Amino acid sequence: MDEARARDVLAQADVGGAASGAELLALGENAVFALGDLVVKVGRSAEQAPELLDRARRELGIASYLAEHGVPAVRAAKAEPLLVDGHPVTLWHRVPAAVRPAQPRDLAGLLKLVHALPAPTGLDLPRRELLGGVERWLRLAGDAIDPADAAYLRERRDGFATAAGVLTPHLPLGPIHGDALPRNVHIGPEGAVLVDLETFSSDFREHDLVVMALSRDRYGLPDAAYDGFVDAYGWDVREWEGCAVLRGARETASCAWVAQHAPSNPKALAEFERRVASLRDGDAEVRWYPF
Repeated sequence: MDEARARDVLAQADVGGAASGAELLALGENAVFALGDLVVKVGRSAEQAPELLDRARRELGIASYLAEHGVPAVRAAKAEPLLVDGHPVTLWHRVPAAVRPAQPRDLAGLLKLVHALPAPTGLDLPRRELLGGVERWLRLAGDAIDPADAAYLRERRDGFATAAGVLTPHLPLGPIHGDALPRNVHIGPEGAVLVDLETFSSDFREHDLVVMALSRDRYGLPDAAYDGFVDAYGWDVREWEGCAVLRGARETASCAWVAQHAPSNPKALAEFERRVASLRDGDAEVRWYPF
């Protein structure tokens, strides 16, 4: 889905305000627009991926669950998603302007709150299917990527899925954010707020911690920032013997996610090829970049 298509869906949704003046905040798995005092998320076509409508409904339910337990997080402006020309559309209250960028330490504080939550009632949280989108992303990549690379990622996916299935966690199982990165934390006048709840799951708490360990190794997160995260959370996931398995699964998923953008974005294709080559070479320290 490109920006033009997302804006067309936004205009059809008629949620108030002139869609032509909406500010595009992000364009990835969803298109996210600021429109007045609302944030509007336009999902990919539910006709192509029927699970996306259910995921939108679940994300709104998670927002209500977090509000009930007092966890600082984005709040829904409408309890049910709209279905607009086949696309799920969700409405959110816009948070105040950020007072500073979020740091890993801020994220750790919110994760401690999330990891202390009881299981929700009336809301079925899924397992964290980290590798569940790989096939869809590779299909979207099509002929833009080398078929041998696609086959290699499918083989990695299957291997890590099997290995993850026999892991013994160090932490108790329960609610997790699922995509625990500082970019999913907003620092407003009243403090840190969790945003982007669509990957919320019930699974190994270690999933939320491996993300930052990978950020240190692959994306250039400074050692001091990672140490601050560990200090605020109270435990370093790298001490756990299963860390390499969850890291490998996330790396596989990250490569496949980039692949879906390759048909229309030469920078995405170059980054995909860089990432796959580093996995093939077994080099855990090759730097990965956004595109």
